[in-house]
Amino acid sequence: MRTVLLASAVAAALMSCAATSAAAQDPSASASSGGMRARAGFTPDPIRVSIYSGGSVDASRLGGACVGMIASAPDYEFTYTAGSFPLSFGVTSDGDTSLIINGPDGRWYCNDDAEGLNPILTWGRPPSGSYDIWVGAVGGRAASATLYITESQ
Repeated sequence: MRTVLLASAVAAALMSCAATSAAAQDPSASASSGGMRARAGFTPDPIRVSIYSGGSVDASRLGGACVGMIASAPDYEFTYTAGSFPLSFGVTSDGDTSLIINGPDGRWYCNDDAEGLNPILTWGRPPSGSYDIWVGAVGGRAASATLYITESQ
């Protein structure tokens, strides 16, 4: 089941909390696994990035559906110029991972276990801007993981 982020205030309220509650997270810090800029219609699709999940900060302090241990700085920064495609972020791993994104609107979006132990976040109408991404380790076990970014559903 995919988590779809709708433009409505209700969906945003259910899946996010104000950025002010994230004192330990620093979206402006350099991402540990780099980043990239892309426009709608990017290729290759999906973009795949090797990540090592985890960190020393408990993501539950962000509130909402945020779980897992994450780093202070983002793992990856994706700066996107939107078009008419949906935009999805997901993680595959042999470990239990979570996905935490500070979106272009400054809100926190989180998912755990959308497909088995793998998280997915999807924007049906994604805004342009920077998506700062953390891959959490759930249950305290960090693991190698692959972050993917796609416009295909």
